Amino acid sequence: MAERLSAREVVTALADDATFAELPAPARKSRPDGPLAWPGYDDSRARAAERTGEQESVVCGTARVGGVRAVLIAFEFGFLGGSLGERTGDRLEAAYAYARERRLPVVPLVATGGSRMQEGMLALTQLQRVARQSALNREAGLAQVAALRDPTTGGGWATLGAGADVVLALPGAQVGFAGSRVRPADADPAAYTAEAQVAAGAADAVVGPQELRETLGRWLRLLTRPSTTPAPPPGPLGESAVLPVTGWDAVRRARSPQRPRAGAYLDAYFTERTAISGDRCGGTDPEGMLCGFGTHEGRTVAYAAQTGTATRPAGYRTAARLIRLADRLGIPVLTLVDTPGAANDAEAERQGAGAAIADLFGAVAGARTPVTTLVIGEGGSGGALALAAPGNTWATPDSYFSVIAPELAAAILKRPPREVESTADQLRIRPQDLVELGVIRGTVGG
Repeated sequence: MAERLSAREVVTALADDATFAELPAPARKSRPDGPLAWPGYDDSRARAAERTGEQESVVCGTARVGGVRAVLIAFEFGFLGGSLGERTGDRLEAAYAYARERRLPVVPLVATGGSRMQEGMLALTQLQRVARQSALNREAGLAQVAALRDPTTGGGWATLGAGADVVLALPGAQVGFAGSRVRPADADPAAYTAEAQVAAGAADAVVGPQELRETLGRWLRLLTRPSTTPAPPPGPLGESAVLPVTGWDAVRRARSPQRPRAGAYLDAYFTERTAISGDRCGGTDPEGMLCGFGTHEGRTVAYAAQTGTATRPAGYRTAARLIRLADRLGIPVLTLVDTPGAANDAEAERQGAGAAIADLFGAVAGARTPVTTLVIGEGGSGGALALAAPGNTWATPDSYFSVIAPELAAAILKRPPREVESTADQLRIRPQDLVELGVIRGTVGG
């Protein structure tokens, strides 16, 4: 882990030159040695102030990061371990309120050991204040992007850190609810790291110190450009714009290894894009679902794209998270459908496949922001339909959409294998069939 920077050093490293302006600290009268009259507490605070030059464990102010004005909340770990007390809560509450009044995103730069013991339960209840302020900013449609420094533990991780819309972390940072002095003696320390939290779906990315400023700026630009105009569907990337002749021809073309996949469509559609990762429930599906935000023709569009594999429950939950975030921020969504179906192995069932798919159906159905869908390959049953926008779904010529795979339909109907191709025709799964049935709006490039 790199040398720990002070709160003001972090602000200087991340803010555009000479743009940081500190917010005034709310005044609070307190009794000697704090609310619990903890012996020596005043002396501890005085020594912390002398050592750090700060009067509390957070420095709050506004600055431009990558050209976007935001409220920065920088923790000073040198001040009593960056712990949260009543005065910390006062500053945090004022910072979030200031952001709401001026419609600014909030950037917590977290480095904390948790709640301040010398203030007892009054310190712990500051987490409720922080959670309330964060919820109010979410309701106001304002983004929160957290950067986790070393360490980020306890209530600071469980509120300002994990509660942010996008969570970035420095390499090797200690990140976990349990700090090093309170976790079990035999606990694996590797589980309490930034890298472990990304792998578990609780954080989005590990970002090096030299890249953090640019990464934060890009996220702030992407998340502060609302739009009410639907995202246009991408154009086809396949070599042929000719529609399939038969149902089985549609299946064969959609399953072709040479057909362009989601990555190619996203690269062609966006001038820049940045991914989110994880379902915030302990899982990721990087091989099956790509989610994030990008720039298309000068405006932000969110995306959730299946990659042609069976989608895991974590993939559905990550897509639902993406759509709800975009909806709250007023950003249009593009979804790309391409899956033979939802993963149906025993582990997928244990991970809650049905509930995850239901959650995604609900996120799409409840979205107020416009959602556009393009079927770019296989549209396998409900595992594909969950990602599709009702009334605004399109298809490429080398795709199909079916209630079930033709092979499985034939098996259910007790038909011999030689009737699979004719069954595909009966299911009417070609793009032009779907247009005629009213399932999709049209084909692109066909």
